[in-house]
Amino acid sequence: MPISHLGIPVSDIAKARAFYTAALAPLGMGVTMEFGPDQTESGGTAIGFGAAGDSGLFWIADNEKVGEGVHVAFEAESHEQVRAFHKAALAAGGRDNGAPGPRPNYGPTYYAAFVHDPDGANIEAVCDKPV
Repeated sequence: MPISHLGIPVSDIAKARAFYTAALAPLGMGVTMEFGPDQTESGGTAIGFGAAGDSGLFWIADNEKVGEGVHVAFEAESHEQVRAFHKAALAAGGRDNGAPGPRPNYGPTYYAAFVHDPDGANIEAVCDKPV
C-alpha cells in the first residue's frame, strides 16, 4: 500500500520551511499547500511539500509535540539527486548524518545520504538504482 502522506512536528516553522524548501528542491519537491493557524486543529501552521500538482506528500507543522526518533526517507531518481539533496540540506543548516554513498548493508544498489534537520529528525534521500 503506498503512503498517502507523512507529517512531522517542528519547533520553528520558518526555520523548518527554509530547510525543507532548500533540501527537497533537488528532489523536485516544493511547497504545494499551506494552512495557517485559523485552519488547523492545533492552531499552528502546516506546510505540505510535494511535486508540482501534488496536494502534499510530506508535511511539517508547528504547535505539535516535537519528538525524537523521526526518520523520513525521500526517493531520489539518481545518485546525483542524492548528492544534491545532501549538499542543499547542509547549506540550509542541516547536520551531516551520513555522506552520500552506497549502503550495501541495505541492499546491493542502495545509495543514500542522511542529514539531521533543525529539530534533529533523521532525513534521508535514497536511490535504489545501480550506478
